[in-house]
Amino acid sequence: MKILVVEDTICLRHIMLHMLRELGHTDLEEAADGTHALHLLAKHQFDLVITDYNMPKINGLHLLKHIRANELTADLPVLIVTSDADKSHLTQAIQAKVSGFLAKPFSLTILKKQMDKIIQKRNQSAANKTTRFIALD
Repeated sequence: MKILVVEDTICLRHIMLHMLRELGHTDLEEAADGTHALHLLAKHQFDLVITDYNMPKINGLHLLKHIRANELTADLPVLIVTSDADKSHLTQAIQAKVSGFLAKPFSLTILKKQMDKIIQKRNQSAANKTTRFIALD
């Protein structure tokens, strides 16, 4: 699973990368902001984006909207990390079809649970897309 971690605070970004490695994920890329993330998304295929909500240039919500607006990335799971308790921000992310949320600070266990949910949903979606019914005459 190739994961893009987008976080403007370098210390928090490295903590998230370390946690993902602890969970066995090694195919990781990092971006310091949404602009850098969009550049990486245009060049590489990812299986998951984990992004901070509050960032300079392009925040997590706008990054999510860009991802959903692009035909090639529209179904890409996006997990938003936030310390923001503003319900309108959360509502906007839900309307933009965010895959899940992580509230800062979070533990390795909480990260694993959110990722497991996203992976399970992605696998179910993939299974539904490949299931075909054949009518026998």
